[in-house]
Amino acid sequence: MPPRLNKRQLRELEELQALKTDTTQDVTDPALQSEGSSPASPVAPKPAIGGFAALMGGEDGEEESEEEATQTRSSKSKKKKKKKKPSTTPSAVHTPAPVPTPEPTHESGAAHDSPAPSGPSKKERKALKKQKAKEKQKEDSMDDVDKALAELSLKYPDLKQQLATSAVTSSSPAAARSVAALLTVSLQHLDSEAELRKFFGSKVISAAKAGSSSSSSRQSVLQRSNLTRPQPSWWPAQLREGLSVRLLTSEEVDAQLRKHGWQPLRGEKLWTVEYSKKYRAVTFQFMRTVMSGDPEGFYQLLRALPYHADTLLQLSEVYHHREEHSTAADYVDRALFTYERGFVGAFNFTSGANRLDFDHVENRPFFLALHRQVTDLQRRGCVRTAFEFARLLYALDPWSDPHGALLHLECLAVKAGMSQWLVDLWDVFEPDVEKERQDGKSPYVKRLVPNVLPGVAYSRALALFIREESSGDKAHERSTEALKDAVRNFPPVVPILADKADILLSGDIRGHPAFRIQPDASMLLSDSHTIFHLLSHLYAQRASALWKPAARASWFAKTIASVYNTLPTASPAPPKPFINRFESPALSWSVYRHVLVNESTCRNLFPFVPRQVLDARHLACDPLPPSTRTNEYDPEFFRGVEDVLALRPRSRRQEARLLERLVPDGVLRGQLQDFWNAHPALAQRFPGGIVQFAQIAEQMPEVLEDIMVAVAGAGEDVPQMRAGDMPGGMPGAEVMVNFVDPEDEEEDVDDLLVPAAPARQEQSEDEDEDEEEEEQEVAPLPVRFVRSLVNRFWGGGSNNTANDSSDEEGDQLRDTGGVD
Repeated sequence: MPPRLNKRQLRELEELQALKTDTTQDVTDPALQSEGSSPASPVAPKPAIGGFAALMGGEDGEEESEEEATQTRSSKSKKKKKKKKPSTTPSAVHTPAPVPTPEPTHESGAAHDSPAPSGPSKKERKALKKQKAKEKQKEDSMDDVDKALAELSLKYPDLKQQLATSAVTSSSPAAARSVAALLTVSLQHLDSEAELRKFFGSKVISAAKAGSSSSSSRQSVLQRSNLTRPQPSWWPAQLREGLSVRLLTSEEVDAQLRKHGWQPLRGEKLWTVEYSKKYRAVTFQFMRTVMSGDPEGFYQLLRALPYHADTLLQLSEVYHHREEHSTAADYVDRALFTYERGFVGAFNFTSGANRLDFDHVENRPFFLALHRQVTDLQRRGCVRTAFEFARLLYALDPWSDPHGALLHLECLAVKAGMSQWLVDLWDVFEPDVEKERQDGKSPYVKRLVPNVLPGVAYSRALALFIREESSGDKAHERSTEALKDAVRNFPPVVPILADKADILLSGDIRGHPAFRIQPDASMLLSDSHTIFHLLSHLYAQRASALWKPAARASWFAKTIASVYNTLPTASPAPPKPFINRFESPALSWSVYRHVLVNESTCRNLFPFVPRQVLDARHLACDPLPPSTRTNEYDPEFFRGVEDVLALRPRSRRQEARLLERLVPDGVLRGQLQDFWNAHPALAQRFPGGIVQFAQIAEQMPEVLEDIMVAVAGAGEDVPQMRAGDMPGGMPGAEVMVNFVDPEDEEEDVDDLLVPAAPARQEQSEDEDEDEEEEEQEVAPLPVRFVRSLVNRFWGGGSNNTANDSSDEEGDQLRDTGGVD
């Protein structure tokens, strides 16, 4: 029989068991498993207590003094403070590791020998802390998807193999991963208003917004967008608005690679937008409107499909030429919003790894909208937002850069404080470009890379100089060497940039043959030479302000003076990688397209654009389609579509049902039908019949009233009236009809009956006596008829004039024939 324990020993033993239980629940020990220790044994059971001890335990506990209990609690808190509790992180679920079995308690017969707890040793705690740090670092490097898969793999062991396989197959070369990381778009920097608030404050921007906002009462459902800020005045948007996106098949991707002469790259996905049947039909009508040259037709298209990107971009161009830049920018925002609504599913335009095929005509409006957004943001001074949109434009197709996004980024990167991004982009491609110079082999052969552009070379040197200035490096060795390389490869930039930035160069430098300025393409040998000098002019024109500070200008002049003697005395030729790319029309047309889209600021560069490009028929909605295009807006593209504005004949039952929905009031519907039948001239203005007439009446009552007045008042345009007929050819010789306000219905019924023939005779006598008096006193009956109809149809009050209010009640003609 085990010895009996006293009350204090029993209490301490219970507390020790509770402490062991907490340690088992809170502490996991993966270090023991990693060290190859054997599976831990379960926690030591509570020692058996003698029968008398078990019976007397509760009574002894009650009899224990408060002083002993206080001392026990204080000793317990001290033990917990000494033992550091490991932190837990909300990460993947870990299987609780067993706790090492504490050493058994050897109890002697002495009453004062109490058992001492044995926790993890100092070495074990150190190993546990180190293992926890490694796990936390590993969990931080995992994204949400990997964490979720790791959690599932603990529950379902079969998923471990799939997780490992997925990690292997998704790997790509280091260069591809670096390019995707550099092309990732920051969503928080796509908001131009946020950038303006940093400059001017939120109160100024809010006041300017409130002052320039229109008093439109249209309330749209709140829409989420990353590219724009949907306004309350916009039309309500559906999910996709006729646009969808799909992944190109492997056969289509192989065809594109053969067409461009490219080598396949891993880690990229190629997508294209698709039009719905209705969207294609509206696009067909859009092309007809463009060819007709009537801007009013675009508004009719927006009534059929409010979110049609081509129409919105065309209207934006119209307002841009009118110098209404805010309205033009609003239509560009709507076009971007249209395409963003179609980018659902796996396509993510911010990841840097998804591409849109520019050869498909369905994708080209989105490229154009982004390009116009970049130019407008630069006009407004939002350089950081403009940089982000330009990076998005570049990421959609970096290998042909169809709209010349790099020609914006080379300047915006320095202006927006993203110089390091430009340096990193150069460093990613430099090993492959150097390898191409040596043996002509590179995965980017015939693909556009930033290292072959003159503007990027000079901006990189300037970026390095700025970084060295901020770090206090006064030697500027790396930036000077980068500028020398830029001058050796692209010497035509030097004299043009010096003139634009007011940098003084000596006469010997100015007279060097390598620094000869070409004003046009007349003396140039090939397209690559033309692009070579065109890009030099373009960069000097845009980046001159960046080189004007005294320190940069002095460094530029000093570097040029040290390197110009090493340049060849013959006319400079473009580098070999430059020639290999811009001899093909695909990349050279990208530069020409960039110049055409920025016509307002690049018109002085048109002498470098070939005559066949300028004379070619290209539309503002699709400037200079690529030579490698897969499709375009031609009869083949629109085969099988219907004219969305063509009015299809309806049966009488369909027309009556539509009219009943438009005009629920049966009396008013009958009056409207009678007026329509009485004026055949309205059918010429409304080919859709009375239903279209009622729809226009609901949307634009003021315009409709003018049309109705003009039709009703044109006597020679309507059929000849018989004797006794009312003006406008209203059937019924006995009575004439006028519509009365509800207030007038309380008058005597006898006043409603007015003979028609005496009225006709009285009217003719008045015409013989005094025509002027008739024009002053009362408006013609058809006009009064129309005004009364409009007042009844829209509730009255908006179209009443002074003549209406001055009409005498006795002169009003009432309905005596019961016309509904």
